[in-house]
Amino acid sequence: MRLLYLFAAFAFLTDQLSKYGALYGLGLSGSGRMEIFPPFLVFIDSLNTGINFGLFKGAPEAARWGLVGLAVLISLAVAIWAARSFRTGREFACAGLLIGGALGNALDRVLQGGVIDFLNMSCCGISNPYVFNLADVWVFAGAIGLAVFTGGSDPNKAQP
Repeated sequence: MRLLYLFAAFAFLTDQLSKYGALYGLGLSGSGRMEIFPPFLVFIDSLNTGINFGLFKGAPEAARWGLVGLAVLISLAVAIWAARSFRTGREFACAGLLIGGALGNALDRVLQGGVIDFLNMSCCGISNPYVFNLADVWVFAGAIGLAVFTGGSDPNKAQP
């Protein structure tokens, strides 16, 4: 479980530091857009009050708190799953990334009313209209890692 806690703290802290570093350290909050390495990396000041890809943006205030509750509930469920079933460091690390990212976005919803997004990346003639943050990266990486590393058979179970 120690790896879960370490990776959750890493994901949470890097997410929060990157958001506030971009917004206030680099002054993105006042400018709205900053081309770092266009089109590969552009910072765009955005507050997402919806869910992924801005879906349900402008939903009632109750939805905000529902999403906070859902993030906490999922984080608790993943932690319980990890405590009961995980055996490898990869599993704990992936769970930690997912939990840290989910809680980073939940904290944004509590303090800011929505998720602070600022990263936009495009490449190879494809223009990406979506803005995201490091918490989104950590949640995605953790979920993919859990799907890859936790679905195998248990070597301790007898085969029929």
